[in-house]
Amino acid sequence: MRPHLLRLNYSWLYELRKLLLSSFFWLSQPGRLRPGFMERTLILLDVNTRSPIRVLNDNFLSLQLDPSIIKDGWLDFLSSKRLVTLARGLSPAFLRFGGKRTDFLQFNNQKNLAKFRGPGPDYYLKNYEDDIVRSDIALDKQKGCKLANHPDIMLELQREKAATTQLVLLKEQLSNIYSNITITARSLDKLYNFADCAGLHLILGLNALHRNPDNSWNTSSTLSLLKYSAGKKYNISWELGNEPNAYRSMVGRAVNSTQLAQDYTKLRTLLQSVRYYHRAHLYGPNAGRPRKNAILLLDGFMKNAGSVVDAVTWQHYYMDGRVNKVEDFLKTRLLDTLTEQISKVTKVVNTHAPGKKVWLGGLGPAWAGGISNLSDTYAAGFLWVNTLGMAAMQGIDVVLRHSFFDYGYTHLVDQHFNPLPDYWFSLVFKRLVGPRVLAVRVAGLQRKPQPGRVIRDKLRIYAHCTSYYNHNYVKGSITIYIINLHRSRKKIKLAGTLRNNTVHQYLLQPYGSDGLRAKHVQLNGEKLLMVDNETFPELKPKTLRAGRTIAMPPMTIGFYVIKNINAYACRR
Repeated sequence: MRPHLLRLNYSWLYELRKLLLSSFFWLSQPGRLRPGFMERTLILLDVNTRSPIRVLNDNFLSLQLDPSIIKDGWLDFLSSKRLVTLARGLSPAFLRFGGKRTDFLQFNNQKNLAKFRGPGPDYYLKNYEDDIVRSDIALDKQKGCKLANHPDIMLELQREKAATTQLVLLKEQLSNIYSNITITARSLDKLYNFADCAGLHLILGLNALHRNPDNSWNTSSTLSLLKYSAGKKYNISWELGNEPNAYRSMVGRAVNSTQLAQDYTKLRTLLQSVRYYHRAHLYGPNAGRPRKNAILLLDGFMKNAGSVVDAVTWQHYYMDGRVNKVEDFLKTRLLDTLTEQISKVTKVVNTHAPGKKVWLGGLGPAWAGGISNLSDTYAAGFLWVNTLGMAAMQGIDVVLRHSFFDYGYTHLVDQHFNPLPDYWFSLVFKRLVGPRVLAVRVAGLQRKPQPGRVIRDKLRIYAHCTSYYNHNYVKGSITIYIINLHRSRKKIKLAGTLRNNTVHQYLLQPYGSDGLRAKHVQLNGEKLLMVDNETFPELKPKTLRAGRTIAMPPMTIGFYVIKNINAYACRR
């Protein structure tokens, strides 16, 4: 499905006629025809306000944390007051704890705080580990949410440790030789504390490669984990494995769709045997990009265990680490790959379980940690916001962003606990965009004949009912978000039901001299920065008077709230 639908009804023809006549009169005035005007394009935009075309999960934009944070030490810092604040800004959401190392996790109900902690440089290891233990003891004395302000020196040592550990993890990934990661009871406590304090619902990935000699799934570690978390009354949903279609290349052992379906059925039975989790949600099979092997596995899994899971999950990455140009993030062909992938997955799902919810899990702009000064810059935002728009239009119920925080360059928050551009895009999206998706109608008045494909591909327009959680807007308001990939300004006139309404503009542009490589974002000309560890900047809109044309600067992203339109689709 295209990002917007090209449909003209009689009211549209009336709008077009009126606009053409007014434009002709304007052009006929002496001195009005300026050089370059004939090449400009004016876009007419309307939205179907009668009924939504999709209704998504309230947690549509959700988050992921990779299990590698146990090994590189960042798990110990999830109690950071600033990190919790930033995560809370994106709630309500799911928090998936999973990734490539899901299938190397081993649970150990270990009370020794330091025994299973990862290695670090010898010159600071002992004192550093002691600091972590002292911090844990102090947190244990707190009631409710356990939050900390870690000293700068402690964070600096952790960044050094993480950089060293990540070299080891990257070597493992490139060689396909992975070591096990122990998740202790203490680790699980810290993870759940973070999710609970931030208002996120935890989805915990279980190791599917823990196998018996007959290749059946070994449940011993999982049962121990379930009993511990049930005893703590942790409200958790579950999944099993990560990209099972890639197991042969990862560990030289394949798990076919029939066996995987049996494993999921066994896990469902196991959950039902633990009273606290007998109604817990289960998601899967978390297949990789829908190429031949992944599609075959998904098809077999849905045939045998489609009814076992509450939603079907799969993953998508746009590019690998060889990409090294900003222009690669702007290619319309790249942005459109997701549409084809979604169609492949939904076709399989609907064949076996029509109506079953589909989630896009583990989504990121780039594979293998991303690319420094590219996938962590403003340029990556075009992929991210377009993904949200495309996924919503095609009925993907939840999109899980990889990753909220860790080492690398595909994250929303960096290692200094500062929000990156994709975080600000996500925050504005959460504040303004609701789960009801609306059909967009677009028409272009072209002064000089040009292929219509240019407009459709490089100007992407999506519309939703405004988020009900935003009390600045009454029910019935509409949020439109627009991605302008053109190298020129585009003018958009609201027509039909949208005309003659006041508009609030939230225009997000790169801040500073780095252009699209900027790591800071400005909203309506104001740089976005956290006020302190617990306070977000005010997201101030710019008011556009009723009837005013929207002017989208080149290569920018904007959100526009149509106030008080009282759209029928958004009143319920």
